[in-house]
Amino acid sequence: MNNYQFGSQPPKSFYPFDLESGTATSPKRPRKPRNSTSFRPLRMIKSFYNRFNHYSNKLHPLMLIFIAFSFGVTVIYFLSFYGSQHKTQSGGYYGKFDSASEEYPFPNLKNLVMVAGHSIYTSSSCGKIEKEDSWFLESYQKNPGQAATFVTHIQEGIEIAARDENALLLFSGGETRKDAGPRSEAQSYWAVADYKGWFGKEENVKSRALTEEHARDSFENLLFSVCRFRELTGAYPQNITVVGYDFKEERFAHIHRSAIGFPESRFFYAGTPATSNSKAAALKGEELVRTQFLRDPYGCKGSLYHKKLKRDPFHRSIPYPNGCPEIEALFRYCGPTPFLGALPWA
Repeated sequence: MNNYQFGSQPPKSFYPFDLESGTATSPKRPRKPRNSTSFRPLRMIKSFYNRFNHYSNKLHPLMLIFIAFSFGVTVIYFLSFYGSQHKTQSGGYYGKFDSASEEYPFPNLKNLVMVAGHSIYTSSSCGKIEKEDSWFLESYQKNPGQAATFVTHIQEGIEIAARDENALLLFSGGETRKDAGPRSEAQSYWAVADYKGWFGKEENVKSRALTEEHARDSFENLLFSVCRFRELTGAYPQNITVVGYDFKEERFAHIHRSAIGFPESRFFYAGTPATSNSKAAALKGEELVRTQFLRDPYGCKGSLYHKKLKRDPFHRSIPYPNGCPEIEALFRYCGPTPFLGALPWA
């Protein structure tokens, strides 16, 4: 900002008249205008220093050490007090779990049903949901009947949630394809479900069906959905059911489940078949991916990590683990062996 000076000439002096004596008083020398108040602290510091220097020459050295120590302790106390107050007000880096002070949209839901996304719906019309040209497909997905398998996953997830009034249904998948535009797999599945009228279960399921829109691979489908469940309910799921292709059951139910340390007795997998003409290639590709996840269970190194980066063409900022601070260490962990830290469900 520019400092504008209002008037370049000082005000004209004049002789004020003393009413009691009847004489004119001598003019007073005008004060210099103060350009800024920023010099006051400097003058105060200088004055304090001069006084301190004057008195310090008269004090015993031990007394000086005591005064300096007391001053340092006081400063540290006030700084720590301010820092703790600021952290408490802002919630720190991650919000603390306090069910008494926070309100959640679905505090009564206990179980998670997660449908893993595999593609993005790109058609401007919902009339061709089961047509392959309505979806953005990778080369290995361009098989007759492929689109119908996505719809089957959506329907399966809805039916499982409809049978469990304590279940939260999450469609999981991020904006993974650049040419598909900034649309997520999760929103695509939710939109298809809505167009299909939730397969006759709208009144029962729609109000507790939401999305997780940041996952870039199957491990993140599971981990991010657990965190999203915590954001929406204030707790972690008692039971987890994953919906996907039947040939991916071992990957989810064993490799990914073990990576997050979730109890096997409370984890379920609902698998549906791939198209008949793509099954052989799908099984071969799945064997390769399983091998990669066995070496790198958290997908944080090598080919799995680089594949994940390619599935984030719009550089979306991932909000987790902000909504699930109790498992922050799990999010940060990267190793070939399972995470051994404390977990809410262990």
